[in-house]
Amino acid sequence: MQRAALLDAARSLLSEGGTEALTFPALAERTGLARSSVYEYFRSRAAVVEELCEVDFPVWAAEVEAAMERAETAEGKVEAYVRRQLALVGDRRHRAVVAISASELDAGAREKIRAAHGGLVAMIVEALAELGHEQPRLAAMMLQGVVDAAVRRIELGAAEEPSVITNAAVSMALRGVRG
Repeated sequence: MQRAALLDAARSLLSEGGTEALTFPALAERTGLARSSVYEYFRSRAAVVEELCEVDFPVWAAEVEAAMERAETAEGKVEAYVRRQLALVGDRRHRAVVAISASELDAGAREKIRAAHGGLVAMIVEALAELGHEQPRLAAMMLQGVVDAAVRRIELGAAEEPSVITNAAVSMALRGVRG
């Protein structure tokens, strides 16, 4: 239960203040634990980040995958892939993953994030192949780049409403730069 409380506190800290806010004193304060007790659960901030990725990213990816499974066409799967990811921007789990991916992490944590992202990109490869892409894996990575750019735009509190950014990202995904 303490470990779960620490992870929940870490999500809140990342969501509220980014990686700079994720400190052991802040975790201790949020959970009511002594600072030394936090070290009993995690050896470093990177270890907290790694565990958040292990716990949160699969749940988030499953939500994207479920949305894609409800779509009946390859084009619908692409749209669901983009829309669901952008709909999750306000979700604390997603906000934590965004904050994490922007931080300076050790090699182990970066590798876990890359692997999780790779699994997400792999979800869309088949739909892109069905749409006729000669290099669907490359197209999937580029599509994820569009999604990541839209996530950053929403996270920054851009002048456009999130729905406008989402629609633009879907249009980019389905029609390219022609709009």
